[in-house]
Amino acid sequence: MLEIGTKAPNFTLPNKDGEDISLSNFKGKKVILYFYPKDNTPGCTKQANTYKEHFDSFVQKDAIIIGISKDSVKSHLNFATKYDLPFILLSDEDLDAIKKYDVWKEKKLYGKAYMGVVRTTYLINEEGIIVKAMENVKPDQDALNMVCSL
Repeated sequence: MLEIGTKAPNFTLPNKDGEDISLSNFKGKKVILYFYPKDNTPGCTKQANTYKEHFDSFVQKDAIIIGISKDSVKSHLNFATKYDLPFILLSDEDLDAIKKYDVWKEKKLYGKAYMGVVRTTYLINEEGIIVKAMENVKPDQDALNMVCSL
């Protein structure tokens, strides 16, 4: 996980419509950058829907929400459409931002080790500095924690 007080690394990734989006596009705004393992899984769906439920609160506080996983653009389009998600989802199939933000780690399931995305959320201020970082966040509590942090 990256340290609080450090500059958030820039990245450029495609959104659900295939358009390239860069973190630097949002300078001057607060950004909630959340990394999640996989579209359409129970935890990730709960997390995304909780961000959707609190979306108006983020808009009122002039904050942008960006979700990143290694899923494809097509997967993100289907996920966003199925749940009517009003925020940005970015596809990182090459693990560029995922590795820059140190969320690609060894995980264990039923005694087997594998590499995967650790559910992590960063709050980045208007100057591009990380002001909050949370690892292993709970899907149903992440959005509310971020709203309260703004």
